[in-house]
Amino acid sequence: MKSKILELWPEIDWIENKEIREKTAKCWEYAIEKSVLSAEDLEEIPFSLLIKDCNVTFMNHKRTCVQLAVDIAKRMKDNFGDEIDIDMDILISGAILIDIGKLIEYKIEDGKLTTSNFGKIVRHPFSGVAIADRFDLPAEVQHIIGTHSKEGDLGIRTVESIIVHHADFVSFEPFK
Repeated sequence: MKSKILELWPEIDWIENKEIREKTAKCWEYAIEKSVLSAEDLEEIPFSLLIKDCNVTFMNHKRTCVQLAVDIAKRMKDNFGDEIDIDMDILISGAILIDIGKLIEYKIEDGKLTTSNFGKIVRHPFSGVAIADRFDLPAEVQHIIGTHSKEGDLGIRTVESIIVHHADFVSFEPFK
């Protein structure tokens, strides 16, 4: 299973901290095992069930979000130098995991992918935090997962969370 995760997520290798890298991969192993979807399905399903006739796949959106977040963080570090502190391992792990909860909120009904009752009540930011906590990922990673979407709008986001939040919406909003 680990080789499938690394095929799905080559960006996991961007995480320099071995412990965070391994825990991030384990989260994906767990979520796929608990999901009605396979790793291969993630390359086919739409990235959002909220967008009618969405042709952008889940993994295309996810990879774009991670890559944008890394690009933004690097640009900020280049331009602001020591004035800003960005933990790239936390940022990358969080970006890779923000939608992991979606894997357990889906169900297949009459051959069609839809959101389960669990997914409607416990949205993916919450279930994603639970998965990350299960594998003892740092609170900073869990914070990114929990605050990446509208659920985080009333809280204070860390710099890594701000970057991932905007990278996610930049790769979502144009398709609405």
